[in-house]
Amino acid sequence: MSRIGKLPVKINKGVKAQVRDGYLQVEGPKGKMSHWIPKGVQVQLEADSIAILKDSTHAQASAMQGLTRMLVYNMVHGVHTGFTRSLDIVGVGYRASVKGSVLTMTLGYSHPVEYKLPEGITAVVENNTHIVLAGVDKVLVGMVAAKIRSFREPEPYKGKGIKYSDEKIIRKEGKAAGAQ
Repeated sequence: MSRIGKLPVKINKGVKAQVRDGYLQVEGPKGKMSHWIPKGVQVQLEADSIAILKDSTHAQASAMQGLTRMLVYNMVHGVHTGFTRSLDIVGVGYRASVKGSVLTMTLGYSHPVEYKLPEGITAVVENNTHIVLAGVDKVLVGMVAAKIRSFREPEPYKGKGIKYSDEKIIRKEGKAAGAQ
């Protein structure tokens, strides 16, 4: 039994939701999103909330109810407020800049790393070393942040690399010289 799935999703002011052809479409001030409604789950629109109901004959109905409820919540929150993810670049000479939809980073390689941001994602670089990604889709923002981090993951000895702003890098001690 899904405890989260039972809770209705509150619709914020300025957000419109509708069900069409097996898809839930949500539109708000930040953009539009849609998601298909899985089997075993029904979406019921009310004046100021969205209720997710399960079909008791479907085997995975309870799990699908909780999953669908969280996806719908993320959609409503995304089109109303949006999602952000922050990255920090640590290292001497490491820096980033954004021009249009291309993020260019100097990360200690012999060439600059250029990454074209997907549609719906915006990046802002502050102080050449702090990247803030923003978008409507929580999953896409997280995937882009993980991809950017993978260009130079933080190493444990000096801490150089790209890390999430809230990430703590566990540092290792280097080789001990002359210790016997």
